[in-house]
Amino acid sequence: MYRQHVKLARPIRAAAQEHRTRERLFLRLEHEGNVGYGEVAPQPQSLHGDPSGYEVVEAVRRAITKLSEVVSREGGMPPWNHVARLSAATSASNAAAALLEMAVLDRELRAAPCTIEALWPESYDTPRQVTFSLLGDEPEWSVEPGVERVRIKTAPGQLNRRTLERLSRLDVPILLDFNCSASVDNDVLHQVEQVSDVATIAAVEQPYDVGDIADHARLASRLEVPLSLDEGVRTLRDLSQIAKNAAAEVVCVKPARVGGLANARTMFAKADELGLRAYLGGFFESPYARRVHRALAHYCVSEPSDLDDVAVLDGSHEVDAIDVSAGLEPSAAMLAEAEVLSMA
Repeated sequence: MYRQHVKLARPIRAAAQEHRTRERLFLRLEHEGNVGYGEVAPQPQSLHGDPSGYEVVEAVRRAITKLSEVVSREGGMPPWNHVARLSAATSASNAAAALLEMAVLDRELRAAPCTIEALWPESYDTPRQVTFSLLGDEPEWSVEPGVERVRIKTAPGQLNRRTLERLSRLDVPILLDFNCSASVDNDVLHQVEQVSDVATIAAVEQPYDVGDIADHARLASRLEVPLSLDEGVRTLRDLSQIAKNAAAEVVCVKPARVGGLANARTMFAKADELGLRAYLGGFFESPYARRVHRALAHYCVSEPSDLDDVAVLDGSHEVDAIDVSAGLEPSAAMLAEAEVLSMA
């Protein structure tokens, strides 16, 4: 297991934290001469139900022990889409299962050999979503061609004229992301009214705390735009409760949060069945994991999603090209500079 710390080329401030640096965990898994890589990018500290990097590392060690027991008992590596069953259904073990599952999948595709597109044929030309913030001194926003939605990090409060002018220059719909920072409906409704005068709002995302279905359902009934949930989307039961209570129309599914790619795929199908519009979100992963996530998104997601590579300072040697699997792997140069973590 390797730990890499990267500096983001464009820091993003959310309501409760500023993303300037991020931790990325890589797992190199070798079995019977075949190698596979997994990756997750945990937060520095636990927040809104998501685990810290330390918690994920400890959960990975426990998951590896379980995997070793399975391999010893069964006489071989389990299929990649069975790895999520090793999770203990905590936030940290879900992230650990996602890391381990990606490594098992990569190893399986390399051993075949097979490409990820053969596993997940492209069904959608999934649009791109990018993220900006109203909460810091960000440089001027630049929306590249092909981006169909912008997530805007915000918090309750009156928006000034300069902020509204910046929003007015966006020519694509915006997702107004409160990151669990609101406490009363009127804070959200007032800001939505302000922004609606200058921009098109695609949805308002996660104003209240994780698990607060009742308050989200009440607010959704008062909003004239869709409500989206992000931090509150972790399980199939969450999706059922959201749909049952009309607490949102849009949901964000993050593979590392829900226990991996197989679980994410199941949740996309369930969301569609329930009439919820689901998009794929990310946690500042390297181009390697983003490439795997893009393949999954093009297989089963029509909503704008977090598909672009994350710009980091001195990120020129993050990945190497290969001919199988996702077409990329964590570069030897990057791993040589990363911290090596004991599995004990």
